[in-house]
Amino acid sequence: MPDSNLTIETKGVGGSTAEAELAKLNDMLAGSQPISEAEYRARIAGLQERMQRAGYDVVYLDASSNLTYYTGTYWPNSERLVGALIPVQGDPVYIGPAFETGTIKDYMGLKGELAVWDEHEDPYALVATLIGEQTSLALDPTTPLFRVTGLSRARPGALTGDGGDMILHGRARKSPAEIALLQAAKTATLEVHKAAARILRPGISTLEVTQFIHEAHKKVGAPPGSGFCIVLFGPDTAFPHGVAHPKTLEEGDMVLIDTGCSNHGYQSDITRSYVFGTPTAEQRRVWEAEKACQAAAFEAAQLGVLCGAVDTAARRKNEELGFGPDYALPGIPHRTGHGIGLDIHEAPYLVASDMTPLDVGMCFSNEPMISVPGQFGIRLEDHFYMAEDGPRWFTQPSKSIDDPFG
Repeated sequence: MPDSNLTIETKGVGGSTAEAELAKLNDMLAGSQPISEAEYRARIAGLQERMQRAGYDVVYLDASSNLTYYTGTYWPNSERLVGALIPVQGDPVYIGPAFETGTIKDYMGLKGELAVWDEHEDPYALVATLIGEQTSLALDPTTPLFRVTGLSRARPGALTGDGGDMILHGRARKSPAEIALLQAAKTATLEVHKAAARILRPGISTLEVTQFIHEAHKKVGAPPGSGFCIVLFGPDTAFPHGVAHPKTLEEGDMVLIDTGCSNHGYQSDITRSYVFGTPTAEQRRVWEAEKACQAAAFEAAQLGVLCGAVDTAARRKNEELGFGPDYALPGIPHRTGHGIGLDIHEAPYLVASDMTPLDVGMCFSNEPMISVPGQFGIRLEDHFYMAEDGPRWFTQPSKSIDDPFG
């Protein structure tokens, strides 16, 4: 039971139990609709148009989220070649081990021809036969080096190039159906955050909170539970992705929780930082600076603006408030944000070196964390998407250090 002698000043933090909070949660993702076959076919048609403009005859998609994006087919990557060839005209051709035929066909989103190889055969020779020696081949940017080597060896003298720009162009610009899936996942994860804050008590371990968040994500409709979970207390919160031996919770500690789940493959990723107890003047100062940097990034994110300029805007505000400059600490140790979709982190990125112009449908995290080594760190992470009239939040930013969930 929570300690009845402890006074928690931060609203929405402490005062409950894991059992009580799990009982309150309901499936929030049941109404989500998966991507339709028509949308997968439209994605392939768009890729084929880009292939034609770039002068490529075939694109190879390795077992990756790119294969899932264009065909709806999920397959874990391994040493055995599984993928798909997308011709500039016509339907995809899948490739895989013969002994996996039934399973691959079962996992296919878009049904199609499957070319197979037996265990003693060279799968790269099969690819070369399927596409022809003179055909120009563009490779999935996630293709492992050993696979690139195998494909090049099987096609000596033929043109093999990087298909990253063609492949990722479509993924960067989310459709309304994708944005709806992302919205539902993020809304559900925010409810999990609220529930997790209420179970906090002195002495609770990060493992206990992590396990609760995992079960809470299942309750809100994500059967696998959390896709990931970072829980940190006190000085540990200054480390963006955690420490080897996390401490238990004490009164006055900063709390940092970063977690998400999957909704038909589309990811949520939200971070909240708040104090377990009464915030000190320094905790309040840094928290408000973090919120101001997040707001500056959002305001800078206008259509046509370069991704890098959004990161620059957050760092400019960070320096105005006495932190930094650049990556110097106390200040912002990492980029302002990342794209999100089927992968938690995907291109383009809100980092100074990314010269991609913001376009309709692009989705990003907004998380210019401020780290104060030896004391605490604060990361407020929400996501936004680019609409026809500019940026829109998926989830509203944290209200205040005293009332983080509003």
